[in-house]
Order: sequence, then C-alpha cells, then structure tokens
Amino acid sequence: MDISKTEKKNELNELEAHLAGTLKRVTPPKEVVHRLRERIHFPQAREIASHLRAEWKKLWLVFGGVMSGFLLIVTVARAIFYFVGRRNV
Repeated sequence: MDISKTEKKNELNELEAHLAGTLKRVTPPKEVVHRLRERIHFPQAREIASHLRAEWKKLWLVFGGVMSGFLLIVTVARAIFYFVGRRNV
C-alpha cells in the first residue's frame, strides 16, 4: 500500500484537471451588478480633494498635540533628572 510521491502528484493533477473541467464561470445577473455599483459609490476627484483638505487640518491639529505632549514629557523628565542628580552630589 505504499504510494510514491509521483503517484500522489499524478492523482492530484488528475483531480485538479477533472475539477477544472466541472467548474464553470458563472456571470451574475445585470441587476445584481448594477445594485452593487450603486451601493459602492466611487467619489469624484473633487470630493476626494475636499476631504483631503479637511483631513489636513485635523492632521496638523493631531500632530501639534502629539509634539506638545512629547515636549511636555521631555521637559518633566529633564526636571526630574536634574533634581534627582543634584541630591546625589
């Protein structure tokens, strides 16, 4: 009952060939495609540009907040190291 690797590959190739012959491409009805295209809605270039302009304002606000927080953390850390370092001297 020892089946070699080449025999297994041959069986798999035969099975794949058989399945490829039985599976046929099915085209969906035009109504379904039309409904899906309406639901997906691809925005116009103007809409994308206006969203980007609005998002840039938010992005700068977030970036400024992150940088301010980073500077605050660095300042507090330097102050702590300064006071701890003075006690040890």
